[in-house]
Parts: sequence; C-alpha cells; structure tokens
Amino acid sequence: MDVKSRRESIANQLRIQGEASIAELARQFGTSEMTIRRDLDLLEMEGLARRARGGAISVVSRSYEPPILQRAAEMADAKARIGAAAAALVAENDTFALDTGTTALAMARALPDDLSVTVVTGSLLVANELATKLAVRVILTGGEVRHGELSLIGPRAQEAFDEFHCDTFFMGVAGVSAERGLTEYNADDAYVKRAALASARRVVVMADASKLGRVAFAKVAPIDEVDLLVTNGAPDDPEVQRIIERGVDVLHVEPFEKERP
Repeated sequence: MDVKSRRESIANQLRIQGEASIAELARQFGTSEMTIRRDLDLLEMEGLARRARGGAISVVSRSYEPPILQRAAEMADAKARIGAAAAALVAENDTFALDTGTTALAMARALPDDLSVTVVTGSLLVANELATKLAVRVILTGGEVRHGELSLIGPRAQEAFDEFHCDTFFMGVAGVSAERGLTEYNADDAYVKRAALASARRVVVMADASKLGRVAFAKVAPIDEVDLLVTNGAPDDPEVQRIIERGVDVLHVEPFEKERP
C-alpha cells in the first residue's frame, strides 16, 4: 500500500471507529511506529485527525449524528438488504418493536403487505410506512418528537414499553462493538432503546458494515444482550469474529462488505 492510500485508510478508520493506537496501526499496515506517527501528524495538520496519547482520535464528536436524510443515502443498498433479511425473520401474528432510523425504515418497507403482525415503534417515519400495509397493526409509543430525526423520545416513549411484551426488538444502532457494546449518538434515543430492549424476549440488531467497531456517545447495552446481528460485514471481519466469540449469532447478508481498513 502506498503512503497516500495508507493515510486515507487511517483517516477512514478514525472516522468509523473514533480512535486508533499507533501500535495497532503499525501492526495493521506492517510499518514502523515512527512512520505511523508521521502519518498522524500530517492528518492532524490536514484536520482529519487529532493526536492523543499513544495514537489519535477522530475530529468528529461521538455525539454528532448526521441528518437522517444524509444517513439514508449512505450504504443505502446494504440497508435495504439488511432490512429485507430482518423482515424475513418475522412470522404471522408476531408482535415486535421496531426501532427508529434508516435501517428500521428499510425493514418496514420490506414487510409483506399481507403479513398480519403488531408493531410497536417510536418512529414517525416507520409508522407512516407501515400505515400503508392494511394487515399490520401499528402502535406508536407517544412522547416528544425529536425534530429532524422524527423519533419519539422522553419519559412517555420509554414508559410505553413497560405496557408491552414483545416477541422481538429489531434495533438499529450507531455503533456495534464487542468490547463497548451497542451505542447511540443521542442519549434520549439510547434511553428509549433500553426500554424497548427490556420489553422483548429476543433482540435482533441490524447494522451495516460501517457500524462495526464504531463507538458512539451513549451506551445502550452490552453486546451479550444481543441474540442476533444482521449485517453485510464480511464473515472474516475481525470485529464480527469478536462479536461471535461473545456468543452472538450473526446473519450475513451478501454481498459482504468490509468498510473498515
């Protein structure tokens, strides 16, 4: 790998994972730690990294959430395939919670029109999509509308899940890490996800390859609370392997992609 490609890969890794150590990068790229230090110095000068003790961190805050329309355009094909694979797990007469976000919306679109199910959601976008499917019973949680995201947050949204016992919670997240668990950009959304998780017997996480290894601002749950991960991440992706080692089943959606260097 040439110098330019290596630096682009490091910048991409920082963008996705949020941090990296000099020692890890040196092993990954098969070069010296001094070379990696020079790479990080240059990336910092270009505004693409911020030096930290022993490595570097992303210049983008872990609490920064790209607008939902921007996220919908990113990895759109992968999200559609992941949503379709998750929808195929649903059986007639199931009752499940469906999360907010772009992958959850892709799942809602993939549900058959004639499948008789009950869906509890805190997403106005998901509810609007499911309202066109006459066999689907839709229950909105209530709560405060989070502008831009069109999700329902706050105590009422959380307490709604105390009233329901769902078969499955289909969850979308900002980051999935074997070590740090499930994380979200926004704490209010994380609180609602925790409540939904507690209401379900089974937890299915839908995450495209760019979410693997990423750690966002607010913790939702440890990885061992997940029953199944649906992803287009490659089967040999190191983070996928670590997640499997923690006892999580993984459903791989082809074609596989490895977004992280």
